Amino acid sequence: MEKLKSPVFPMSKSPEPSSLVRLRRLFRRACADYSLLSDGDRVLVALSGGKDSLVMARLLADQRRILKPRIEVEAAHVIMDNIPYETDRSYLEAYCASLGLPLHILHTSFDDSEAAPSDTLAARRRKTKCFLCSWNRRKALFSFASAEGFNKVALGHHQDDVIVTFLMNLTYEGSLHSITPSMPMRHYPLTVIRPLYLAPEPLIRELAVSLGLAKQKTPCPYETATKRDAMTQVFETLQRHNAEARYSIWSALRGWEGGADPHDAD
Repeated sequence: MEKLKSPVFPMSKSPEPSSLVRLRRLFRRACADYSLLSDGDRVLVALSGGKDSLVMARLLADQRRILKPRIEVEAAHVIMDNIPYETDRSYLEAYCASLGLPLHILHTSFDDSEAAPSDTLAARRRKTKCFLCSWNRRKALFSFASAEGFNKVALGHHQDDVIVTFLMNLTYEGSLHSITPSMPMRHYPLTVIRPLYLAPEPLIRELAVSLGLAKQKTPCPYETATKRDAMTQVFETLQRHNAEARYSIWSALRGWEGGADPHDAD
């Protein structure tokens, strides 16, 4: 794992990066437009260690200091015990301490013998090792949040994730749906919220660089090229052909808004 920079402490008196100002504006607009936060909310941040979740934690920590809505914010990081990699825990602990956020370290695992080879019918039904790992991580996160009295779990999906998911579902499933800014869970008394819903990935990346948030390398042994990777490249190609592609697709999504991914609330 590469050497990580020390976290930037947010209470510094130095001027805020312009990218932080712009992201905070988009964050607050998403919270207002989609009613993501309410008085009395207890929000658990899903902290993977990637730039998206680190930036989201910063924004929610800042929001917590505002009088209305009055919210509580904590963070959780899930470690998959049977996969031989993990994020630098000391970095996450130092970062959360700098934000004044309690950090919970959760452990889980899965039986990889249950996974299907990637070229089988079962794999096409989302039963690959990658799916099982992701599903069990979320199960651990949601179970902890429910047991500890949180009512909302914040995930770090951003505008690019929404667009790419829409293109994937359009291309591979022939359906018009994507991830949504909020989603009540079916099996838990929780609502998933995505405060970065309106934030473009390049702006998040710009802020991560400004704050010195190093991307944590997690070489997963199950990591392979995915349909999402391929569709991300398609989106990048569309933007090269048309600089306004992002805004055109987003405009179409805003006209459609509301078609949830049926797998989103599992």
